[in-house]
Amino acid sequence: MTALPQGTILGYPRIGRRRELKKAVEAFWSGRSDLAALEQTAAELRATTRERLVALGLGRADSAIPESFSFYDQVLDAAVTVGAIPERFDDLRSADGSIGLPAYFTIARGEGDRAPLEMTKWFDSNYHYLVPEIGPETTFSLSSDRLVREVEEAVAAGFVTRPVIVGPVTLLALAKASDAAPEGFDPLSRLDDLVPVYVALLARLRAAGAEWVQLDEPALVSESLPASTQQLADAATRALDIIGGATDRPAILVAAPYASLGATFAVLAAAPIEGIAVDLVRGTVPDAAEGLEGKVLVGGAIDGHNIWRGDLSAAFEKLEALGRLGAASVSASTSTSLLHVPHDVTEESALDPRLVSWLAFADQKVEQVVALARGIAEGREAIRSELDAATAALSDRRSAPGVSDGTVRTRELGDADFARAPYAEREAAQQEALQLPALPLTTIGSFPQTGDIRRARARFTRGELPRDEYEAFLRSEIDAVIGLQEELGLDVLVHGEPERNDMVQYFAENLDGFAVTEHGWVQSYGSRATRPSILWGDVSRPAPITVDWSRYAQSKTDKHVKGMLTGPVTILAWSFVRDDQPLGETANQVALALRDEIGDLEDAGIAIIQVDEPALRELLPLKQGDQAAYLDWSVASFRLATGGAAVGTQVHTHLCYSEFGVVIDAIRALDADVTSIEAARSRMEVVADVAEVGFDHGIGPGVYDIHSPRVPAVDEIEALLRRAALEIPTRQLWVNPDCGLKTRGYDETTASLRNIVDATRRVREDVNVAV
Repeated sequence: MTALPQGTILGYPRIGRRRELKKAVEAFWSGRSDLAALEQTAAELRATTRERLVALGLGRADSAIPESFSFYDQVLDAAVTVGAIPERFDDLRSADGSIGLPAYFTIARGEGDRAPLEMTKWFDSNYHYLVPEIGPETTFSLSSDRLVREVEEAVAAGFVTRPVIVGPVTLLALAKASDAAPEGFDPLSRLDDLVPVYVALLARLRAAGAEWVQLDEPALVSESLPASTQQLADAATRALDIIGGATDRPAILVAAPYASLGATFAVLAAAPIEGIAVDLVRGTVPDAAEGLEGKVLVGGAIDGHNIWRGDLSAAFEKLEALGRLGAASVSASTSTSLLHVPHDVTEESALDPRLVSWLAFADQKVEQVVALARGIAEGREAIRSELDAATAALSDRRSAPGVSDGTVRTRELGDADFARAPYAEREAAQQEALQLPALPLTTIGSFPQTGDIRRARARFTRGELPRDEYEAFLRSEIDAVIGLQEELGLDVLVHGEPERNDMVQYFAENLDGFAVTEHGWVQSYGSRATRPSILWGDVSRPAPITVDWSRYAQSKTDKHVKGMLTGPVTILAWSFVRDDQPLGETANQVALALRDEIGDLEDAGIAIIQVDEPALRELLPLKQGDQAAYLDWSVASFRLATGGAAVGTQVHTHLCYSEFGVVIDAIRALDADVTSIEAARSRMEVVADVAEVGFDHGIGPGVYDIHSPRVPAVDEIEALLRRAALEIPTRQLWVNPDCGLKTRGYDETTASLRNIVDATRRVREDVNVAV
């Protein structure tokens, strides 16, 4: 087996520099192209990626390039590869038992009465993965050879790449018990049945030409999973003893990104594998351990999670420290896959050149890895110019105007700034002022962003559409959305947000201290990509942001229209945030800007204001010892933003796609009057957590999974509502979709909302409440 080179990366963006994969996948879904066209586009993207990585300095035939492509999600890829699909999709298998691409997409998105796999956040990132469903009945078998074919494709083009797949421990640790599983079933108990399929896959990969394979095992760094650290370590020992003991396999690199391995590093050091990749950005250099003598240590010294150029000298020092642990060799790498960052900062012609000099997107991070690899091979002096240039950029960033502006420091804050009147007092005042029915019907905020909206925004951005015409167009869109909601019979309306391209970018464009990109696309899930804004300096609000649109919408109806804001934690989580001061301080700066916005909305006559915090769970540190401090500042920033709201103003918040049981106490501590929360895709699992903690504020568990094209039937929605009503008093319950409707079309949106209204009327009648 060949040695791993001294420079590599753990993964690369797969959606394409201009979102080519997104467009091709969505064209296939809509019937505008066929399977062959989709496969051709994907093959071209993979080929382009390989050539680009060679041009940036990685080796063509030494396993430096990861084969990390995915059509939708890497966890789904692994589940389909080993045949771990729920029984409701079994009929989608081909005659030989394989699972093809159309079936793969159906499992991801659902179809008809078949619900898709649940979706949640990938560790502490904004990437979403599909949750496997595994039970005693799950039959593991090699059901997809796609990864094998991609290795063969690379070999035919003259490359020896390193195939990447989620490892068996992480696949099971992230899975949920299937519907058929008995109560208390642990998917990790199926490890011994699953591992032989990985052994068979590795043999196929070796035969295809792979010299190394990367098993991604980030579960081994987490202390936030149902399995304990010891259980995960024991599982890794069992799995790797069998996998590593196989004779017909490539060399194995186990990658454990997103935090420190801690004591589990010794488990990997002792395992019969050839390489260990550790995160030196979110983690630290591990302690020496027995068994490293014949292994390569891959040091993730370049941040794969953020876009700052960073301190290259400090990164090199970490690699030097790693080299003193006694391993056979050390390689430089990224801390995580680069799927979390955009492709290339040199394409951002509209960004301030000074800001650009502080940044490194995926391509620049590859170049940094290549430089560090040369330093490992030739010594520090060989890369002196690269180290000095990075140090100079870091120094310039620290001293630049606007980064630390004394006039924007968070003011002196007292306890009163973080608290409102007691909830009972607020509830009584709001009931009197708002006069809402039981089970109030509302939506989360956004309505479909149609092609007309996107085209008008693009024309306005290019200067082709005068502002007055653009704003008139937006007002007509608001008129239509208000009219539709009134016709459907919703109780609390929204204006639909046609003026917003993205729930974070819209605020970033209107707050000082932010910059936005042209081509900085990052995959969020499936075909969904966002352009995270860059929070580079102190944050302030130069003028009101949402007030005029909310005032206009409220003028078009006698019903209440919610003001719609994005909360401070979510603005941080879905941006690339400055790393030169504590996150809590940055969050408070954003919170103070939002606090002023809430005051202006109240002055404009808006009585209900939603401050979305869908990312509250995703920033939760993976290590339990770090979680309390995070929850303290994240909850405090929300309470600072909303603490100035009047007693009669009803403050809503929204959370989605996370394991809420972990942070349910923090959700309660937010002290929002109403919390809407994802629940449809998980079939109301969250209501048990809500009931267990005695949650007594308003709660809207979602009844419509907006990440699937399915239109839920009235009976299905009614069943979800009745399930919620078994656990939560009716007086607290609101009815709403899981999330905003931006990504859906109007036909399915209207049909789904109509069914929600009909289901709600049934439940209202059953509890003797007048419609």
